[in-house]
Amino acid sequence: MLLRIKITPNASRSGVIGWEEDPVAGRLLKVRIQAPPIDGKANKALTVFLAKELGLPKPQVTLKKGQTSRIKTIELPDGTTLPTSSQAASQ
Repeated sequence: MLLRIKITPNASRSGVIGWEEDPVAGRLLKVRIQAPPIDGKANKALTVFLAKELGLPKPQVTLKKGQTSRIKTIELPDGTTLPTSSQAASQ
């Protein structure tokens, strides 16, 4: 399954903010990541954070699109349970 995410790098702490409707991109999961957007650090931190939050092995969370964009497409195994509402989480 593919998941669209809007990432905010350089956050004070990592966490899931909640869902957002974007007029162009559609429904997005908003996520804050503590890592800076330099040399792919935020992308790596995002995949590690999502794996931990969703209870998946790290290799099953793959960045498919958006390496240099705030809006990213992540591939997850089919049947993965996604957050249904805002939830605070820390890394």
